[in-house]
Amino acid sequence: MFATQNDGQPGQIDTSDAAPPPYRPERAALDLAVRRLDEAERDQQPAAMCDALGGIARCYRALSAYPQAMDFMRQALRWSYALGGVDQRVELLCELAELSCLAAEHALQGDDGDGERQARTAREFARDMAFEAAKVSSQAADPHWEIKALLRASDVLDRCGDHDDAITLQTRAMSLMVRHPDVTDALIEQRDTCRGRLM
Repeated sequence: MFATQNDGQPGQIDTSDAAPPPYRPERAALDLAVRRLDEAERDQQPAAMCDALGGIARCYRALSAYPQAMDFMRQALRWSYALGGVDQRVELLCELAELSCLAAEHALQGDDGDGERQARTAREFARDMAFEAAKVSSQAADPHWEIKALLRASDVLDRCGDHDDAITLQTRAMSLMVRHPDVTDALIEQRDTCRGRLM
């Protein structure tokens, strides 16, 4: 099985001395995501690389392997700059911010004595990504996309304890909703649909 190293080049994962992990759906999804990355690396197309690297990051997130997840999400973000638009970049910035929040919360549950420092570092990175997502979202052509990004960034800032900044982004999102009521209706419908699936 292959994975991508920090420089974007494939590297062999040595499993010769490791016991085979127990089967889990998340592991199967990771194996599939790695194969997709192998295919994407052959063509080196930015969109395919973003999707493949992001897919691996989400698999590691499902396994609670947050350092690995953040590494692959950063690589996906770097590839997104080769794309023409900003939508994919905003999505990845939001995901990276949310992932950093999870990493911070996970660090506080550890017992290695260094959890507080790791959590603080993760929260600072989450804030940076949230602010960047809010900034870049203003370049999006679709106000629906910008509103969603602002609300996601606001949620991250709130989880990091930056309540004033979170309210500022919420206010910005509300202003856009007032100016684009059709977008607001679509968001409400989407929210209700998601709730219905969970019930």
